[in-house]
Amino acid sequence: MKLQIIKCLLCSLLLGCLPVTSAMAGSGNFALGMKASTLGAGAEGIVGVLPALNLRSGANALSVDFDINTSDIDYDGDADLLSFPIMLDWYPFKKSEFRFSAGALINKNEADLAASSQATYTINGTDYTAAQLGNLNAKVDFNEVAPYVGIGWGNALSKDKRWSFTCDFGVVFQGKANIDLSATGPIASDPTFQTDLAQEKQELEDELENYQYYPLIALGITYKF
Repeated sequence: MKLQIIKCLLCSLLLGCLPVTSAMAGSGNFALGMKASTLGAGAEGIVGVLPALNLRSGANALSVDFDINTSDIDYDGDADLLSFPIMLDWYPFKKSEFRFSAGALINKNEADLAASSQATYTINGTDYTAAQLGNLNAKVDFNEVAPYVGIGWGNALSKDKRWSFTCDFGVVFQGKANIDLSATGPIASDPTFQTDLAQEKQELEDELENYQYYPLIALGITYKF
């Protein structure tokens, strides 16, 4: 995802919060924040629901290149992370900013994979030429709704300060990767090749298995209105 898109996303979120900010200005019951996390750059709004319970919602975005390998093929990957979390923060101890957090993300994380260029590809023990195979590409995504649980520190609506620093540690349960693997060459529809391709898809799923539990580590700063 391009940097300009990320900036527009964050600006749109902040502009969308302005009416709420104006309505609650001076109440001490609303805050805006910016953060950096393993989900990307983000912005969020925080509203007090009960004395020990806050509601958070926002957006995160990040683009990153990576490599992944099965037993036979190397892939170049391009991941676009985009998520919209909705969370409740519970502060169980008076005069402490420690919190438990739970909620879910509208999860738009996805990735494109392309097999590294080579003259011959070995898939499930069978050799295929580049002319036969064409391009070998995969599209990857995850569950669109991903539950989240975690802990954190920092209360954006603390009574005694306007600015606050926050941190979060948790796990996003985004499920197993959904993979659409295909080839563009003349052999793409061959039944024997499709059997081999299914095995290659299984190997890719195994390589991406750990991503069904995505760790969230976030640091941020907030301002209370």
